[in-house]
Amino acid sequence: MSRADAAVVGTGPNGLSAAVTLARAGLTVDLFESADTVGGGLRSEPLFDRDIDHDICSAVHPMAPASRFFREFDLAAHGVHLIEPEIPYAHPLDAGRAGLVHHDLDATVERLGVDGTRWRRLMAPLVEHSRGVVDLMLSGQRSLPSDVPAALALAGRVLRHGTRLTTRLAFSTEEARSLLTGVAAHAVGKLPSHSAAAVAMLLGHLAHSSGWCVPRGGSARIADALTADLLAHGCTFHTRHEVHRLTELAGYPIVLLDISARGLLTLAGDALPVRYARSLARFRYGPGAAKADFLVSGPIPWANPEVGGAGTVHIGGDQAAMFRQETLTQQGVATGEPFVLVVDPAVNDPGRARPGKRPVWAYAHVPHGDTRDPLRLVQGRIERYAPGFTDTVIAARGVSAAEYEKYNPNYVGGDIGSGAMNLYQAVARPAPRLDPYRTPLPGVYLCSASTPPGPGVHGMCGYLAARSALRREHGIRTAPDLSPSLTEKIPYERKSR
Repeated sequence: MSRADAAVVGTGPNGLSAAVTLARAGLTVDLFESADTVGGGLRSEPLFDRDIDHDICSAVHPMAPASRFFREFDLAAHGVHLIEPEIPYAHPLDAGRAGLVHHDLDATVERLGVDGTRWRRLMAPLVEHSRGVVDLMLSGQRSLPSDVPAALALAGRVLRHGTRLTTRLAFSTEEARSLLTGVAAHAVGKLPSHSAAAVAMLLGHLAHSSGWCVPRGGSARIADALTADLLAHGCTFHTRHEVHRLTELAGYPIVLLDISARGLLTLAGDALPVRYARSLARFRYGPGAAKADFLVSGPIPWANPEVGGAGTVHIGGDQAAMFRQETLTQQGVATGEPFVLVVDPAVNDPGRARPGKRPVWAYAHVPHGDTRDPLRLVQGRIERYAPGFTDTVIAARGVSAAEYEKYNPNYVGGDIGSGAMNLYQAVARPAPRLDPYRTPLPGVYLCSASTPPGPGVHGMCGYLAARSALRREHGIRTAPDLSPSLTEKIPYERKSR
């Protein structure tokens, strides 16, 4: 096999962004993927009906239009249409009540009544400094912030909303409390906490700025755009090719690994220095995600019809219930009322549906390594706030947290974040080092969500790891131009069904 200038193992969003960054700097890249298709968490497939694509992992992408990598890459110029729902997310409550966040901050403030002014006071400064907030949160966490007002606004809010007392006192209505707590639950860990508050501030303000976007046609459209760009720049994909040992990549001057910290231990074997290997072995993983996919005959019959217009729906009950449930889940206690996220993509992307058929995407937060089939759990949670949902189900599939790891080894124990998101591991991912991407092995870099800034479809782990490799291996300190190269673009055709 001829050797390119670099090898990338794993073609999730971070592996693809790493390869794009290297290729734009002039390097030739070979990409290795054990699955049949590229994309990792960006895959979409027909599960029950050849005409209906389901998003296998991620479905909604708040960070895709916001991150530096995707801003410069410009998904729209590559044919990816990111749809911004007018209602980014909703939180149903008992008795038909619900909290609704509108893309328009003023509309949200008006709907929240007595808590409207408090919501504006919380979100408006973050929205005003959104670029600074995003670039700080989606960074390698190793440099001073470029936007000091953004950093101060973020820090103050994280400190105030990271404790139980201040979080409860922040709002007077359950609608407002549940909206913010539901977003904080995306941290997938104990509630409340300062790390969850940071996630709430990032995702919460994005609902009012660049939006919680849904790619038209499904998440795979993002992977398609990245793949097309890589093909246009001479990169080679090797699918159905699992790399078992790093020694198989001997001869590549640069190797970037879109794998978990545990995966690096397996691939490297005894080659890693003992101290670094021990740090990787101590790296903690969080609760798992258990996936449920449904093919349904019509829109979800929410008790509150306005919830049906939301891009994402959080099901977790009131704030106290979410505090209790997410903390129990983090402690490894299985319950029958998990926090559930639900997406009916055809609400904002009608092309995803056919007459009498549409996909519904959902997953539940469950204990690490949970083996339960989540289908009944998730369906029951939806039914509580959408009576009659069960009657619309044509077909369904559940994937436990343990099975999710088999699907993607990066999801250790079902942890789709590839590592617990606490304050320490937000910085020391996967080990306490000045350069978190560079491993002690010559030319070998880690570029997965096990590195800063962590999980999400933002491409920044891969981008920052590639920048580190370019700087250290080639002395290239200037960021490569990621803007669209229309003259070299090659359309990427997905496999026929």
